[in-house]
Amino acid sequence: MSRLVTVTGKIPVELKERLRKLGVNVSEVIRRSLELEAERLERERLKSMTEETGEILSKIPDEELVKTIRLSRENR
Repeated sequence: MSRLVTVTGKIPVELKERLRKLGVNVSEVIRRSLELEAERLERERLKSMTEETGEILSKIPDEELVKTIRLSRENR
């Protein structure tokens, strides 16, 4: 099992009571929400990095890219 840490946040008492009455597992909802947010931010970061890489590669002439790929394949 992975190690766990405690995080805290404040919500209105009324909301906490509503969630309790509805049988909501607050810890599970928080864990899942944070996991989804981390995944979303990671996807955004990868998308940004991909766009930056595309901009860099677009500045290299096609012939140079083809030459480099061929040399790489020959050296395997």
